[in-house]
Amino acid sequence: MTPGAPRPAHIEYEPGVLRIIDQTKLPEFTEVVSLTTPAAVAEAIREMRVRGAPAIGIAGAYGMAIAALAAAAKADSPDHFLAMLSDAAQTLESARPTAVNLSWAVHELLNDAKRRTNGGTPPEAVAVLLQDEARRLHAQDVEACHRIGDNGAALLSNGVTVLTHCNTGDFATGGYGTALGVIRSAWRDGKLRGVFVDETRPQLQGARLTAFELLQDAIPFTLIVDGMAGHFMQRGDIGAVVVGADRIAANGDTANKIGTYPLAVLAREHGIPFYVAAPRSTFDPDTQSGSDIVIEERDPAEVRTVRGQPVAPPDTPVANPAFDVTPARLITAFITEEGVLMPPYGSAITALGRINSTATAPS
Repeated sequence: MTPGAPRPAHIEYEPGVLRIIDQTKLPEFTEVVSLTTPAAVAEAIREMRVRGAPAIGIAGAYGMAIAALAAAAKADSPDHFLAMLSDAAQTLESARPTAVNLSWAVHELLNDAKRRTNGGTPPEAVAVLLQDEARRLHAQDVEACHRIGDNGAALLSNGVTVLTHCNTGDFATGGYGTALGVIRSAWRDGKLRGVFVDETRPQLQGARLTAFELLQDAIPFTLIVDGMAGHFMQRGDIGAVVVGADRIAANGDTANKIGTYPLAVLAREHGIPFYVAAPRSTFDPDTQSGSDIVIEERDPAEVRTVRGQPVAPPDTPVANPAFDVTPARLITAFITEEGVLMPPYGSAITALGRINSTATAPS
């Protein structure tokens, strides 16, 4: 794909079929996968064929829409219909436990189905309505990302070079991106000099996906290995760090891709602002602090190999947490679609994050 060429949509839906670009194949191949069951959607999320907190939330919503169509056709009663949807919700939200967006989106649709069904709407009609609800959540995320981008760009100084980690753009969201949305808006506004992109081991989302997106946008960037960030900060080459998030606790502690916490420590040491860009759906007021966040542990083979090629002896002991937690005290500000949150966070995060507490409450 040449720079400037339009990117195909990485998430598309028609009733009963979710189509995604398999992100594990990028950048070598652009392969579209069709998913027709909640179990298939959950597997795609678990295997990181679709990834990024907002994106897996959207995929989860579409998985529930698929489940609703199937359940409406098979259920012999409204209660049976809801039981089948509850089973699908459990399958989907268990695919990846750290990102709160997934459970939020799944329960948005499940609770909507419960309200409508218990109110007397037939399962067949509820299933049709859930298709529209999933599309609404998708469109809402794209709109939110554009607002996040614009709010974040306003924070950055002219001529800044930004460091970002993992992938937070089109592939990680419904479109445009969170941290990468900030970068895109800053570039559009003429404020951005360039970007440093961490490769983001072990899955290389920065090298494979963020570099791919920046190339398409013709935004100047330099790819670095994760251990180089401190070197470039020490030289004065980095003016801000902007990252995404997978779950933000009530006190501001933030789970994001492994390697984020060291960047926050380095940024504090060098007097560099450290921004977290995330939509409201990533804030979780029911999780009090980072110590309460479940950190996903992934397959050791991801560390022993790179793109299938061994880089360590096969029996090498491995630890492979997918995320780490950055304490709130190291975060300069949160950039959201509703505005910028500055410390002390406390009640502001709780109020902003009420969307998740409400969505996951029992119906």
